[in-house]
Amino acid sequence: MRSIERHDVDLTSANTLGLPCRAERVVTVSQREQIVSLMQQGAGHQDTLTILSGGSNLILPEYLPGLTLCPQLNYWWLELRGEDALVHVGAGVVWHHLVMSLAQAGWWGTENLALIPGHSGAAPVQNIGAYGVELAELLESVTVVHVEDGATQMLAATDCGFGYRESIFKGELDGRVIITDLVLRVGRRSRARLDYGDLAHRVSAEPTPLEVAEAVCAVRREKLPDPEVLGNAGSFFKNPVVAADIAERLLDEYPGMPHFPQGNGRTKLAAGWLIDRCGLKGWRNGNFGVHERQALVLVHHGGGSAGELLAFAAEVASRVEQCFGIVLEREPRLA
Repeated sequence: MRSIERHDVDLTSANTLGLPCRAERVVTVSQREQIVSLMQQGAGHQDTLTILSGGSNLILPEYLPGLTLCPQLNYWWLELRGEDALVHVGAGVVWHHLVMSLAQAGWWGTENLALIPGHSGAAPVQNIGAYGVELAELLESVTVVHVEDGATQMLAATDCGFGYRESIFKGELDGRVIITDLVLRVGRRSRARLDYGDLAHRVSAEPTPLEVAEAVCAVRREKLPDPEVLGNAGSFFKNPVVAADIAERLLDEYPGMPHFPQGNGRTKLAAGWLIDRCGLKGWRNGNFGVHERQALVLVHHGGGSAGELLAFAAEVASRVEQCFGIVLEREPRLA
């Protein structure tokens, strides 16, 4: 199958924020070998190379020069290993569809990560996580293609520099590799993680993976807007991780503040709670707003641009810093 090339392409519907964007040149591929060939031909040496997959964690400008590469590597299969299995996943697989397929088949591991938007290839970049589980706990390896020369490399999970919403793909390999495949480990034995929020009260005493996944979906739908209805990129800010003494100072003033000790002398705080305490939940300024049910989510009501969004987000972060002395860090990446 040949790659598909288009010019002057409208990408407004290709990002979940619904930001207006036109791309100079878009190439869609369905096989890793096509990416290798493009990079070997020097496509990675364009003035600008942008990788666009699900567009769920990306802030697009009004114009993207150079090459925008859209990997649609839509395949996955299981390699059985006793009561465990390795899941080989192409970067273009919709993450939520993969999670639900595995849960329906009775495989434990990914169920707490249900309904996270985007494609599988983006998952290692952010080290996606939800309800007490992070991708790093499940990941065996990542296969990448190097932009410089088209060389293919498999990285073990231990080589990916994972941290809270961090990875080597946001650090030294940012812009230097294209993720094409993941390998995850899942199992038949129960791994139910129900200690986050009220998940335990939403499932039976001995839940199935599907039951947990459906409970996670229910919680997320109650709190989070559907990007097909109201443009958003999910959580816009990372939950800040601060020194324990800072957390203790804030707890003296706000005893009910959500906080999560990290076991390394630091404490994770809830960015949504901080924003809410500033009176910003439901606040709107022009085309952007803070979601009325989840203050961690910034929403696009239509007609706005990336510049307006960043200015709005900066105002939210500024008010939190003024109130709490805590600096919020943006989660979506700039294209």
